[in-house]
Parts: sequence; C-alpha cells; structure tokens
Amino acid sequence: MTVTHRGRARGCLLGLAAGDALGRPAENLSPEQIAARWGRLTEIDGGGTDDTEYTIFAASLLVRYGHTLTSQDVARAYRREIIPAVGGPMKGAGFSELGTVQALRKGLEPPLTGRWHRHGWSDGLAMRAAPYGVFAAGDPDEAARLVEIDGRVSHEGEGILGGRAVAGAVAAAMTGASPDEVVAAGLGVIPEDSWTARNVGRAREVVRDCGSSRSGTREIAGRLHEAVVVRHYPWTDLAPEAVALAFAAYLLGGGEIEESVVVAANLGRDADTTAAIAGALSGAGRGEAAVPSRWARRIGPAEGRCLPVTAGRHVLDVADELVKGT
Repeated sequence: MTVTHRGRARGCLLGLAAGDALGRPAENLSPEQIAARWGRLTEIDGGGTDDTEYTIFAASLLVRYGHTLTSQDVARAYRREIIPAVGGPMKGAGFSELGTVQALRKGLEPPLTGRWHRHGWSDGLAMRAAPYGVFAAGDPDEAARLVEIDGRVSHEGEGILGGRAVAGAVAAAMTGASPDEVVAAGLGVIPEDSWTARNVGRAREVVRDCGSSRSGTREIAGRLHEAVVVRHYPWTDLAPEAVALAFAAYLLGGGEIEESVVVAANLGRDADTTAAIAGALSGAGRGEAAVPSRWARRIGPAEGRCLPVTAGRHVLDVADELVKGT
C-alpha cells in the first residue's frame, strides 16, 4: 500500500504520542521491574508527558518560521508562550527545559541558555526532534540544522547531537527508507567520534547479533543496557543513551510501529522518550494507518500539564499543519 506524505507525517507524530503514553508508567524502571509489574507492557493507560507537548510546541515554531527559524525566535516563543503560563516550577518538565526557563528568566540569551544550567546533555531535544524531520522530509542535513537551532536555546554538546540524530533519521524515514538506512541517516548528521554515535554503533551491533526482538527480550535488554547505559549516573535522561536505545528498539522491531514502540517501552530507563522516538521513526516509515487502532483511539488532544500553550492541540492536526508548511 502506498503511504502518502501526509500519512507519514501523521503516523510520525501519532506514533510518537503513542510511544510517549505507553512508556510513561515505565519511566525510570529497569526491564526486570517492568517484567515483574506487567509481564510485557503493551497497552496505553492514560495520556502522554512533556515529550508530546514539547513536540507540539516545536512544530508550532516550524509552522510559524519555517526554514528561516532562528534561536532568537525560539527564545522569544519561550518568553511569550511558556514562561508567562508557568507561575512556579514547570510540571513534568525535564532538567534541561527547567534550566532553560530559569536562564531565560535571568535574561540570558542562546547559546548561554543551553549552557548555564549544566544539563545540556539531556534527551529533551531528542524527544521533540521529530517535527524537524517531518518538515525537512528527505533532507536529513536540513532537519539536523533546524533542530540544532532549537537546541541552542536549551542544550549543548551531546544533547544537541541527540536531537540532530533523531531529526535526520526521521527525515529519512519520511521517504520510506529501510530501518538500516534510517539509522545510517541519523548517524550521518553527527560526528563519528561522538558519544551518541558510539552508543548507536554499539546498540546496532547488539541488534545485528540478536537479529530481532523475538530472539529473547530479556537477553537483548541486558546486552543493550551493558552496551550503552551509564549505571553510575542517577538519572535516565542522557541523550546518547536514550537515542541508542530508541534506535535499537526501532531496528529490533523491523520498523513496524507496534513492535518498535513496545520493545522501547520495555527497555525501561527514560521509557517515555525512547518509546516516543521509536514511535516517531516507525510511524514516519509506515504511516498513520499502521498505528494500532487501539492506541490511536487513546490519543486525545494534549492536556497542557507541562506546557499550557499546547492544551487542546492534537498531534494529527499538528502534523497536517507541518505538511501544509513544507
């Protein structure tokens, strides 16, 4: 069946939202804890997190500014649309985004806003990178350039590289490229000697050894964790780790949406983000019609719990706006 450009865009963001929602209850858990609680987590129970809301916000920037987007535009949008609606601490936001809001409140400008808070390596940019790949479909370099412009406001170093890798990979997936080609495109827009690239390379080797997700989920999870997880660090939002686990899940699932997302969620760690990325990649590759209908029915408009400006926005409408803007 032929998948249209619009179908891929809608599949990408719907897959992302489904992954976010599926992975939410497994966030910060180990694969062993997930298995003890659910056996295998496969069903969505409740809404998503800041991953979906920041994705909607990022898409709105592209609709507004397109290829002329600047970091100053992004900072201005934070000040006008995010900060005024947040009287106190942001609910559910990651370290990098919390720090960015604090930096902007202090009057700092990018790129200092992404350096000041010392959490620039987080996966906060990677979690919202998919719209840039949708917008620059077929052009991984442009997708990576655009997401880096966003990333300079909130990230630096490996945090930006994680966003570039996801955006570049989504841009390739939007053309119907194979999973191997999609991952190669993500690696092609980051330095070979970066932490993110090395982790993705290690994860890809594990996948090649195992063949598919049906080779033994627990064994694969253990090998992937051994390859890329920083066990001595207390938080799970490291971009090089999250991107590698998400790409591995996507490869293990053979690019199929349900299996890719389920594998990612059951790997634990920052499960909402890794499953969201896997959902974005597989959704872009397979299209809206391939998203399990039982999941699609559970995805409603954003609640705006973290970003009130996104309340009432549905990812499918946002995807349509992105397609019209290209």
